[in-house]
This record gives sequence, structure tokens and C-alpha cells, in this order.
Amino acid sequence: MDKVDEIIEQWNQVRPDLDVSSMSLVGRFKRITQHLSQEMTKTFAEYGLNAASFDVLATLLRTGPPYALSPNDLLATMMVTSGTMTNRIDQLSKSGLVERMQNPDDARSVIVSLTEKGFAIIDSAVTAHVATQDRLTSGLTEEEHNTLNKLLRKFLGSIEE
Repeated sequence: MDKVDEIIEQWNQVRPDLDVSSMSLVGRFKRITQHLSQEMTKTFAEYGLNAASFDVLATLLRTGPPYALSPNDLLATMMVTSGTMTNRIDQLSKSGLVERMQNPDDARSVIVSLTEKGFAIIDSAVTAHVATQDRLTSGLTEEEHNTLNKLLRKFLGSIEE
């Protein structure tokens, strides 16, 4: 039994009229998310980053050379407001990790690109991030990993439809 089982057992005692089986899934997702976030936050901090800054820098890195996107393209990949995105870009620019440059295809707009310093930090941070994720998922066999991934893809799809 885990903590979630204990909670479900309590609900079954207090409210036997409720089917709280879905609560066990959601409760486990919540606890897993907390553990994952806590460990990834530690990894990000080793590179002077937080989840938000990592997200922006990793998005630029995964686009490939020249590691640049318009603020709107960055915004489209993240679930934040334009004001939040502007603030993130401002902070990363102040840290010397990104720079705003005139868009060569449209003189009225800018693009955000990784600086050499930003590239070096995010490239190392991504390597550490993947190692953290590997460590966190190492309790599953390859078959379990694949099965869980398939089930989670189906579950996520049913929620996002």
C-alpha cells in the first residue's frame, strides 16, 4: 500500500457510496508530478535556471541552428501569456543567455536567439535533464515504460480532445 491507497481506504470508510477509484489515478499523477518537478528543479538550479527559463532555452535549442524564433513562435509552444513570455525573454536577455535581433525576413519584428553562453548552458542542462529523467524512470522496465507511455498518450489525448 502507498499513501494514495491509504487515502482511498479512508474515503471508502467515510463515503462508501462514492466510487473514488479515479481519485487513486489522479492522486498518483499528482504525487508523481510533485516528485518529478522537485527533482528537475534541482537539475535546473545547477545551471542557474528554473523551469520557465529552461523551457524557453530548450525550445530555442531544439529548433536547431540558428537556434532562433520569433517571440510569437516561442509563445505558441508554451502555455503562457504574451506578457509572461516578454518577461521571460527580458530576464534571459539580462542574463546574457538570449538576444533579440532584427528579423532578417521582416524588419518590423525581432527574433530571439541563443547566445554562445546560452547555448553552452542549455546544451549542458539538457544533458543533465535527460539523465535526471532517466534516473527517475529507471524503476520501470523497458516494456513497462512503453506500456505506460502508450496508456498515458491515450489518457492525455482523451483529455485534450
